[in-house]
Amino acid sequence: MAAYRSVGVGRNLVTLLTRSYHGLCKTPDIVKRIALPHQTTNMFIRNMFVQTQNTPNPNSLKFIPGRVVLEAGTMDFTGPRDAYCSPLARQLFRIDGVKSVLLGPDFITITRVDGNTEWKVIKPDVFATIMDFFTSGLPVVNEADVPSADTAPSEEDDEVVAMIKELLDTRIRPTVQEDGGDILYRGFEDGIVMLKLQGACTSCPSSIITLKNGIQNMLQFYVPEVEGVEQVKDEEVEVEEKVKE
Repeated sequence: MAAYRSVGVGRNLVTLLTRSYHGLCKTPDIVKRIALPHQTTNMFIRNMFVQTQNTPNPNSLKFIPGRVVLEAGTMDFTGPRDAYCSPLARQLFRIDGVKSVLLGPDFITITRVDGNTEWKVIKPDVFATIMDFFTSGLPVVNEADVPSADTAPSEEDDEVVAMIKELLDTRIRPTVQEDGGDILYRGFEDGIVMLKLQGACTSCPSSIITLKNGIQNMLQFYVPEVEGVEQVKDEEVEVEEKVKE
C-alpha cells in the first residue's frame, strides 16, 4: 500500500482550480424584492435579500438567499421529474427557461435552457419564487425521499477509495460549490476515478480543464493509485451534446 501524503499539507485545490476560473467575477449583485420593478405587492412585508453570483458557466447563475437551503451536501435536479422530493425545485421548474436546479447548503444554482433565454427575463421570476418559498415555511426537501450521498463512507470502501472520497468531500467539493456546482463520486476502476459534474459545472466550457488540471492533479498528488479522472454524464446530457454536434 502506497504511503499517502497528509491532506493537511502540500498543494491546495484552490490554487489548482483558480487557474481554470481566473477572471471570474465574484462581485454579488444584491437584489431586494422592492427593487424588482414589476413586483410591487407586499414589498414592505418581507425583508429578504437574494444575491446573484456569476459562475464559470454563462448559462448558470448562483442565487444566494441568505439563509440555509440544505443542511449539508447538494441535490441536483436535471428536470421536473427529478424534483419529486423538493417542493422548492418543483416551483423553480415552473419558470420558463429553467433547465436544471442545483440546491446547495446556502445557494441555489439555476441553469437556463440556452443563451437565447436572457437572464433579465428569468431572474425576476426566480427571485420571486425563492422569496415566496422561504416565507411559506415549507421544507426545501422531503427528508424521507432524500437519497444518500455518493461520497458518504461505506464499509465496502478500501483504503484508496476512502481516501478519494475524503479528498472530494473536504478539499474539492467545497471549492467547486463556491462556483455554483458540485462533483459526485461514481466509482474507481483500473486507476480511473469516475466523477459526475453537477450544476454550473455540467455544461461549463472549462469543466474538462477543471477535471484534468485541478481535480486530477490533486487526487494524484495524494493518492498514487489514481492514474486519471473521467467524467460520467447522464444519458440526457449525452443525447443533447450529440444533437448540438
